[in-house]
Amino acid sequence: MNLGRKILVYLILFITLGTTAYIAFCYTFNYSKSVRSGVLTKFGEKGYVFKTWEGEMSQGAMSTQLFQFSVLRNETQLIEDLKKYQGKYVKIEYNQKLRTFPWWGDTTYYVISVIPESK
Repeated sequence: MNLGRKILVYLILFITLGTTAYIAFCYTFNYSKSVRSGVLTKFGEKGYVFKTWEGEMSQGAMSTQLFQFSVLRNETQLIEDLKKYQGKYVKIEYNQKLRTFPWWGDTTYYVISVIPESK
């Protein structure tokens, strides 16, 4: 193999491994983990190319205090629970990521559990 082809192979390998490591880091690393409470006002699937599950929660008497979040597609039980609790007062636990990708969701907040509560 000549030198130019060898450099090209190593460059492609380096870019592929670097991209894979970056995506794995973004997926596994959580910037923060927290809990919020409020009324689940909106939850549904949206997107043109990448269909993602997005939701919105009202956190107070003022409708301007809205918390927007995403849910990963593989969380089927969580998606069903959020559909069931729409319009109800809930507590959600979420992880905040540093970065998001279009196929994960629109926000950096990813819900990991939902618990119905009475006000």
